[in-house]
Amino acid sequence: MAALASRVELGFAEEAPPWRLRSDQFPSKVGGRPAWLGEAGLPGPGDLACARCGRPLAFLLQVYAPLPGRADAFHRGLFLFCCREPPCCAGLRVFRNQLPRKNDFYSYEPPSENPPPETGESVCLKLKSGALLCRVCGCLGPKTCSQCHKAHYCGKVHQALDWRSGHKQACSQPDHLDHAIPDHNFLFPEFEIVIETEDEIKPEVVEKEDATEIVGSMSEALEEELDSMAKHESKEDKIFQKFKTQIALEPEQILRYGRGLAPIWISGENIPQEKDIPACPCGAKRIFEFQVMPQLLNYLKADRLGTSVDWGILAVFTCAESCSLGTSYTEEFVWKQDVADTP
Repeated sequence: MAALASRVELGFAEEAPPWRLRSDQFPSKVGGRPAWLGEAGLPGPGDLACARCGRPLAFLLQVYAPLPGRADAFHRGLFLFCCREPPCCAGLRVFRNQLPRKNDFYSYEPPSENPPPETGESVCLKLKSGALLCRVCGCLGPKTCSQCHKAHYCGKVHQALDWRSGHKQACSQPDHLDHAIPDHNFLFPEFEIVIETEDEIKPEVVEKEDATEIVGSMSEALEEELDSMAKHESKEDKIFQKFKTQIALEPEQILRYGRGLAPIWISGENIPQEKDIPACPCGAKRIFEFQVMPQLLNYLKADRLGTSVDWGILAVFTCAESCSLGTSYTEEFVWKQDVADTP
């Protein structure tokens, strides 16, 4: 089995200059356009369409998660997408990509921690491999504007959105397209995910109140009824209390990473069994790798007419062997536990 985590790492959203969030910096980040790792075998428009409504998924976040001791996973990234189209907002897909240190896309040496000479905010819509990206979402863009032949899209939905948002006027000036990308109100706000190791949290021991006097005044029938209710609610309550206790010291955490460890569930409802987590196509089982916390919703500014993306937690499970299927992107599995499931 590929390397497992021994401690949980926490992710926090922080603002960062654009150059820090580019692919060659190997960022973990929220929102904006994907900072693709490998440039071969990117997921196509069909891979990034919502299974329920069919609309293009929006890039939610990516986690840079190399595996120590694995030469073929010296660079490794996980890319999570979600549907943000009301009233659906249901689709979720996650993809894994990994590369050896020596590859066709990046320097063998670590990236510089200093900003490059040119730190302009122009959007890169053409990868070194020659792959062209959608002007709206930054995903693979096989469709081309039939008039200027310079603008590329993942499909008709984003082509129409760009046309309404300004491409109708800019189409006659193709030399300025890369510098005139409007705000399509589709991308999530962009932040860097800064990682810190979680300190050991020891839950406070809560002393039970001495209820002898109260119970003594109750009839036996009422006491039995309350005992029954307490037993029914105790498991649910304990799970939710554990969740609150676990995040209490770092309430701003948006992500918890711990490959091979266990997620912390927000509710006793809708917890997956082992049979609910499909095996990887390579035959290996999938194990927990990271979870997205509800605190991230505060950063997304996604509310629209009362219907928006929402979750209790998103738990991502990946191939236990982190199998290497060439340089392409491999789909993994995400489990959603809704806020509505909480007590």
